[in-house]
Amino acid sequence: MLSSTTTTANSLTSLSAAAHTTAIFLHPPRDSSLRLFLRRRPNPISAIINPSPSPLAAKQQVYQPFRPPPSPLPSQYRSLDAEGKLNVLSNRLGLWFEYAPLISSLIQEGFTPSTLEEITGISGVQQNIFVVGAQVRDSLVQSNNSDPDVIAAFDTSGAELLYEIRLLSTEKRAAAAKYIVENRLDSKGAQDLARAMKDFPRRRGEKGWESFDYDSPGDCLAFMYYRLSREYNNQSERRTAALEEALKVVVTDMARNLIVGDLEGKGDGKEGDEEEIEAAVRVPVVRLKIGEVAEATTVVVMPVCKAGKGEKGVGEAPMEVRSEGEFGVVVAEKEWSRWVVLPAWEPVAGLVKGGGVVVAFEDARALPWRVNRWYKEEPILVVVDRSRKEVVAGDGFYLKEATVGGGDGGGELKVERGNALMEMEVKESLGTVLLVVRPPKDMEDDQLSDEDWD
Repeated sequence: MLSSTTTTANSLTSLSAAAHTTAIFLHPPRDSSLRLFLRRRPNPISAIINPSPSPLAAKQQVYQPFRPPPSPLPSQYRSLDAEGKLNVLSNRLGLWFEYAPLISSLIQEGFTPSTLEEITGISGVQQNIFVVGAQVRDSLVQSNNSDPDVIAAFDTSGAELLYEIRLLSTEKRAAAAKYIVENRLDSKGAQDLARAMKDFPRRRGEKGWESFDYDSPGDCLAFMYYRLSREYNNQSERRTAALEEALKVVVTDMARNLIVGDLEGKGDGKEGDEEEIEAAVRVPVVRLKIGEVAEATTVVVMPVCKAGKGEKGVGEAPMEVRSEGEFGVVVAEKEWSRWVVLPAWEPVAGLVKGGGVVVAFEDARALPWRVNRWYKEEPILVVVDRSRKEVVAGDGFYLKEATVGGGDGGGELKVERGNALMEMEVKESLGTVLLVVRPPKDMEDDQLSDEDWD
């Protein structure tokens, strides 16, 4: 009995201690950290600091490439939802310029060109042509110089044609559109016309430029062919063909007389003869444009040697470079460490078969041009045909070694005019100069004309 009473007393003591401990936990001291934590006011939540992710916000933050604002939708399409717009595009319900704005509208709603292509069957390229062509047509409608009958001629299948004249001003677009309709040009013809009209003002000062009328699309196109003819040899078939094309489209009488005179080979005595000779041996000086190699449809790979290596460096460069296999792997007859890739311009296109070499000059003064006017401290590349070493034309340009005293007798390479070599009784050079390439720059500048050579 005493043992039981003792046990019960001990149990009560334990419960009392536990209760006391619990009471201490439930009623902490006044200044305890827990009480201060419980009494602390919660900080306000800022949406700017901690924004809640929403589908709309996430959609707005996704990068989207710049796209022009969509044209106003025709009245018959304004009440359509996305499904209705897709149905119109899929079934081509209407004229092309009417449903073209639906493409921009759907893209603004979140569709991608690839998704539209999959649903409607209109390729991404065609989507762009439709949208841009419709915008060009709208500019013609709003222009005071446009003929309604001309605009109506593009209603059924004119997207590709109007797309080609997108880079012209509104005034020039109207003239180009009229010329396209009257002459029934295809997309390639429209592209050539637009390029000719865009390029014509930049050619001020070139031979014959003042004889052509800028306000006439036909004259702009004729001048393009006339310029092309001067890039070929005097008696070549390509030159004759280019002049004949110019004669077909020329409008003004002054320009026609100029083309006919070149086509018939008429000259003004000795001066004209010298001009024809110069045209036959003219060396183009071009400035390589940024990205031009990447955009070229065909390119050439040529070995490069430094001008300081002299005749020995030119002789050691590979003579033959060819492409093999389905991948066009470039193969040379010997190992070489310096190469350059150039667009397959006509003067250099055939050099890959043998004899071509590019000489790198650190200073443009190595060329016989008028230093006071054109000298610039910039490196240049000179394309040379080593298979044509004989000095035969006085107005031609040839690669030669300028021997200096001392050392092993070697010297720097330089370009000499044929007349200068003939005076020194030099009958053989290191090769004939075909082309001079200047480095690309952010801003275009004038090219060298024939008269700028010394």
